[in-house]
Amino acid sequence: MKRCLTLCLLWAVTALSPVRAQELPDPTRPPPEAGQPVGGAESDLPKASLLPQLQSVLIGSHGREVAVIDGQTVRKGEKINGAVLVKVSKDRVVLRRGGKDQVLTLFPAPDQDKTKN
Repeated sequence: MKRCLTLCLLWAVTALSPVRAQELPDPTRPPPEAGQPVGGAESDLPKASLLPQLQSVLIGSHGREVAVIDGQTVRKGEKINGAVLVKVSKDRVVLRRGGKDQVLTLFPAPDQDKTKN
């Protein structure tokens, strides 16, 4: 009986006390410096990193043509950031802003000029 009373008392004390779990760092979280631009200001970034990035292309059997650009799904004829998606191919798309066409490719060459007149 004494043992049961001791166990109940011990349980009550531990149940009422605030238990704090140890806070562990998230191993998948990038380091804080990963969010900072290299060299300081955003204006120091290369111009290529400021261009829209083509991430995926989907060409359906019933004429559906879709591209994922900077995380946004865009259908042929729709606008993204003021440019119209005018052409979709298996590895590239063409955006038209004003009178200028901009070609985005899934795997751009390092020295490729992306803007045509």
